[in-house]
Amino acid sequence: MMTNLFSTFDPSTNILNLSLNWTSSFLGLLLVPSMFWLTPSRINIIWNKLNLTLHNEFKILMNPKSFNGTTFIFISIFTMMMFNNSMGLFPYIFTSTSHLTLTFTIALPMWLSFMLFGWINYTNHMFTHLVPQGTPPMLMSFMVLIETISNIIRPGTLAVRLTANMIAGHLLLTLLGNTGPSMTTKLISLLIITQMMLLILESAVAVIQAYVFSILSTLYSSEVY
Repeated sequence: MMTNLFSTFDPSTNILNLSLNWTSSFLGLLLVPSMFWLTPSRINIIWNKLNLTLHNEFKILMNPKSFNGTTFIFISIFTMMMFNNSMGLFPYIFTSTSHLTLTFTIALPMWLSFMLFGWINYTNHMFTHLVPQGTPPMLMSFMVLIETISNIIRPGTLAVRLTANMIAGHLLLTLLGNTGPSMTTKLISLLIITQMMLLILESAVAVIQAYVFSILSTLYSSEVY
């Protein structure tokens, strides 16, 4: 019996007080067959094309002064988020990205490293970002305050956006699923169709939210130089 509606998202499975639910983050590795690394299979070709597309996409958004290979950091983040979001759609698998523990742990160090690198190496450039071009002198002090606050809350918005989207879809699927036993046969068939459509939507959301997280991280890094 659930004590609260959100208890389905609690990492409660444990052995010797060690939570086992977080091991779901590594389940994506099981989807990679051993031959994936040895022979150029169809999966390998599709995966290489996806990586190349993401690389070209991120390269356009990044500053030309950025270091070579920086795009692969964001490709790795996209891959991790997509696997975790997708694995959470399977029954009885804990969705690690529905917790701020994981999303904030990724967003905060990444944003902090950008800020430290920018303020240490490009201090004047970072100051210019606080006052947008064309700002009237009377509004400059307010713009500095607004830009500073918006910059500080960036890791929080990154983490909360992903967590909220993951929780919302799973919660809706759970609520609709719990109403099944009390429905008539005709309504159950309608419920199943609705659940299938929602599952397709959540599959798209899993990929889109991973893409949004990595794209915004790329944009934040491009402002440093």
